[in-house]
Amino acid sequence: MWQTRVSPGFWGKWCWVCWAVGVWACATALLAAELLAAEGATPAHPRVNMAICYELDPRWPERPADVQWGDMSGIAVSDKDEIYLFTRANPPIQVYDRHGKFLRAFGQGLIGSAHYIRLDAQGNVWVADVKDHVVLQLTPEGKLLRTLGTRGEPGCDQTHFDKPTDMAITPDGQVFVADGYGNSRIVHFDKQGKFVKQWGKLGIGPGEFSLPHSIAIDSQGRLYVCDRNNARVQVFDQQGKLLDEWRNLLVPWGVWVTKNDEIWVCGSSPMAWRQTDELLSCPPKDQVLMKFSPAGKLLQLWTLPYGKEGDTRPGEVSWLHAVAVDSQGCLYVGDIKGQKAQKLVPLGK
Repeated sequence: MWQTRVSPGFWGKWCWVCWAVGVWACATALLAAELLAAEGATPAHPRVNMAICYELDPRWPERPADVQWGDMSGIAVSDKDEIYLFTRANPPIQVYDRHGKFLRAFGQGLIGSAHYIRLDAQGNVWVADVKDHVVLQLTPEGKLLRTLGTRGEPGCDQTHFDKPTDMAITPDGQVFVADGYGNSRIVHFDKQGKFVKQWGKLGIGPGEFSLPHSIAIDSQGRLYVCDRNNARVQVFDQQGKLLDEWRNLLVPWGVWVTKNDEIWVCGSSPMAWRQTDELLSCPPKDQVLMKFSPAGKLLQLWTLPYGKEGDTRPGEVSWLHAVAVDSQGCLYVGDIKGQKAQKLVPLGK
């Protein structure tokens, strides 16, 4: 049989070649690892949402075809998670459940121009009418119980408002009215509707106002006032003593306080006056929602896409005006130019 002989020198050379190739491969691998490290190789980060995020519920609400929406100026949520909408259309007050089912509507012929809406401890409905200069108390079905102010007559005394914007009601029925576009004061009435006192005047100093646009009360009786043109929230006790001032955070439009004393404020980021402005942030430069502690600590921030005026898409807002929160932590927002109410659900719920 024919055989090939390999000299001993060949095996030595072959081993040397193998060794050289191995060294080269190891060196190449080490060099590649060093290059990856130098370029900042991306590890497999945990894809977990550590911040609270929201998504639109596109099915909310189930609005009947014959129920209109206009500027959506006010929203309130009851203890039963019934959502009250206050809109510049007919009917002006509309009620839905948290799943979107239409429950009832009322207020036709009562409202000149809707602004904010609140609910008292007995479930009665309070609304501010900026056109007719009155604040109304209604039953949950829409029967008129009380009128504060003099309908159709603007003024600045114990029986007249000038474009009142909002009201806060204590558990025992006392009412604090933000008055408002024409005046720059807070007006206090007792549970019978009798004038108690007022405080505030037009200005930029502590305790003064330039458009007190919204007001709400917490479980300790503190009053939170959106001093909109002054780009601050002012906090008072019920005697009108200034307790705190939150500045350089946002231009506040609307405020809502939860049962846990979480203070939600909607509006825009701080912005400067423009030569064409009659009111600050009209139009706003963006749209923000902020949650504060009673001490003024910012706990949460959420932004919403600013849509084209008159042509906003679902999830967008234009001139964000109102915010309210239900028992599940869902947010309800209303805007002026977008003319709609929307429900924002925390991710994972």
